[in-house]
Amino acid sequence: MKKMTYAEGIREGMRKKMLEDPNVFIFGEDVGKFGGCFGVTMGMFDEFGDKRVRDTPISEGAIIGTAVGSAACGLRPIAELMFMDFVTVGMDQIVNQAAKLRYMTGGKITLPIVIRLPEGGGVSAAAQHSQSLEAWLTHVPGLKVVYPSNARDAYGLMISAIEDDNPVIYIENKTLYATKSEVEDELKIVPLGKASVKKEGTDVTIITYGRQVFNSLKASEDLAKDGINAEVIDLRSLYPFDIETIFKSVGKTHKVVIVSEEVKRGAFTGEIASIIAEECFYECDAPIKRVGSLNTPIPFASNLENYVLPNDRDIVIAVKSLF
Repeated sequence: MKKMTYAEGIREGMRKKMLEDPNVFIFGEDVGKFGGCFGVTMGMFDEFGDKRVRDTPISEGAIIGTAVGSAACGLRPIAELMFMDFVTVGMDQIVNQAAKLRYMTGGKITLPIVIRLPEGGGVSAAAQHSQSLEAWLTHVPGLKVVYPSNARDAYGLMISAIEDDNPVIYIENKTLYATKSEVEDELKIVPLGKASVKKEGTDVTIITYGRQVFNSLKASEDLAKDGINAEVIDLRSLYPFDIETIFKSVGKTHKVVIVSEEVKRGAFTGEIASIIAEECFYECDAPIKRVGSLNTPIPFASNLENYVLPNDRDIVIAVKSLF
């Protein structure tokens, strides 16, 4: 075993596929010599050169459009947008082009695109640089969406994303880049659509992903002091979605809390809750609870930001309300 940061996991996944396949290349704002806004592509420009690690103009629409065109012509692009918030500028290309062209051509065109989106609050980046917008993207047929929480999954999901012949939205949490975790000496692929049970339990199922995995695990420790044994599931893949693991856990614990950093209104957690309500209604002994950010833009001031974003105490309160 060895220690690896979240950012290194992402980078090593991209490096492996670039070494294996000359059609894989990276582009985005400042991803070249500078190494990316968060340092994720550090050193890759020197290793692969300016033809395969390319800086772009500040135009998210052009970045995604280039990804669509190059993928349709046989390349396997990795497009980075500096902040997920800027995906709003490229949504036409994502929703009406990337997500639709393979379907509209009857499979004659494949679009093996990875779109990297750093998201989330916690770094005092204010309202236009701190949003969690995964619900917008999981809503669109034709897109796959993944969200790793640790270095091992960051690497394994990147391999799967690059190898897939469909557009994959690869979401990264900004606060996790420097976090270290233990990984195997020989890193392995993580298949799309497979959740990970981070902690087994018998009394309540906590479903989450990204940074909130760590808040949920901290909450589970506090709950254990009060005799509540929580199961914590890291989705890893938002679409395709591991229904089997979720249903198995709900059938065991009969109580559910779903956690994300999204603004609670219209969040992807609502989709998860509705699936459980439709398919496992009689397995639930209590209402399904959701935990998310307050329904407001993310503030700049750190004390206000911390108040708005969900934390482990919010999760504990939600779980205890079920008992």
